Amino acid sequence: MNLILFFTLAFILSVILLIIGHFLPSRNLELEKSSPYECGFDPINSARLPFSFRFFLIGILFLIFDLEIALLLPIIPATNNNIISLLQISSIFLFFLGLGLAYEWHQGGLEWAE
Repeated sequence: MNLILFFTLAFILSVILLIIGHFLPSRNLELEKSSPYECGFDPINSARLPFSFRFFLIGILFLIFDLEIALLLPIIPATNNNIISLLQISSIFLFFLGLGLAYEWHQGGLEWAE
């Protein structure tokens, strides 16, 4: 009985949210919003424009530092509520991550202009 009630409530809530989402927003179409590309490139000209390699490097660095959270979160239950080992493991991990960032900074990889 609980399962039927759950599915019924989920269906009703989904329908209500779809109806609200359909009627609520104002649809002001502008030239920029209706264009297929909102990335700043002109879709009519050539697609072979020079693109900075630094953009990809900054994107990869962002992914590395974003994924550190995914690597740090499993450490918490793995230490069995031992705060000393949690701090040691996290500090070692963050030290090597900071060392890599300092190396990249020293090599000039974070400089946008060449």
